[in-house]
Amino acid sequence: MYCKNCGSEIDDNAMVCPYCGVMTDKANGQLASQKSGSNAIAIVGFILSFFFWIPGLICSIVGLKNAPQYGGKGKGLAIAGIVLSVLSGVFVIFYVALSIVKGGTNMFLY
Repeated sequence: MYCKNCGSEIDDNAMVCPYCGVMTDKANGQLASQKSGSNAIAIVGFILSFFFWIPGLICSIVGLKNAPQYGGKGKGLAIAGIVLSVLSGVFVIFYVALSIVKGGTNMFLY
């Protein structure tokens, strides 16, 4: 491949011309493939993890998987949503199991 700026022959996988420093077409194509904006599904997953742990977990996992498409945006929120959802799920399962063991029919009276 040849640099479009200086005409030097460069490696086909080069992102920047080593001679003049101009970005190659390959680098420009990769930048264009990244989505702009925010990773909304990661934000939704984080918020849902406080109230509904299963949908929060699902949205957070999808948000974490989509984070590279947004340049890493939302990765931290997605991880936090996963952690909160898992902790909430463990708490709910523990609470229901405790209620069953105690033989209570209304688990909200404890």
